[in-house]
Amino acid sequence: MATIDLRSKETATNGVDHRNYEPAAHCQQSAASASPHRKFANPTPLGLSAFALSTFVLSLINLQTRGVSTPNLVVALAFGYGGLVQLLAGMWEMASGNTFGATALSSYGGFWLSFAIILTPGGFGIASSYGGETDEFYHAFGFFVMGWFIFTTLLLLMTLRSTLAFFLLFFFLDVTFLLLGIAYLELDDGTPRIPVVRAGGYFGLITAFLAWYNAFAGVADSSNSFFVAPVVHFPWSDKGREKRSKTERNMV
Repeated sequence: MATIDLRSKETATNGVDHRNYEPAAHCQQSAASASPHRKFANPTPLGLSAFALSTFVLSLINLQTRGVSTPNLVVALAFGYGGLVQLLAGMWEMASGNTFGATALSSYGGFWLSFAIILTPGGFGIASSYGGETDEFYHAFGFFVMGWFIFTTLLLLMTLRSTLAFFLLFFFLDVTFLLLGIAYLELDDGTPRIPVVRAGGYFGLITAFLAWYNAFAGVADSSNSFFVAPVVHFPWSDKGREKRSKTERNMV
């Protein structure tokens, strides 16, 4: 759900100003990030990439791909990449004045760190405090996931004036959390509902690829790529209205 120094680049050919990239609007500038002397490169693609890879691996495990159903391998990704790196990206978003980016990336970095803590064998003893993988543990985990569903829904509402690509990322992530929450709250003979977990895995895979797509859109421009990724601004967004106004003026 590599970095390139973008400080010397002007506006990319797809209309995204990489110096002032803001996830909430996908390319709306904030007053705090409008300075051409910004010290940081755009941290959003880094955070999205960290989220994407962690989500990709966990979703494959939820699908029991190649017979793999034990999620403990995700602990390494969740601590090192999806957790730490995404949290750092969120802090850099805060330094650049991007409130939405700081909130989203830092929070999902915290999600992966807390998820890793739950899965860490022995060290924190969370599952063992419930007597193992009991109904109580699964229901508590369902509460955990549903909390993230609620938080993601709030962020989803704040993407309605951004781009289609960014909206779809949060929409599929929201559905993923909802399905996984249901799977752990509505148990089947004392275990999570496998068909619902697998459905969450499919939506999680789509989420991962959308996160990578948005990350690519935030980095790729004419200086480093032969093509750019369209993000499709909503007509009612600031960029959409601006583009429509330019088109109307050109037709006059």
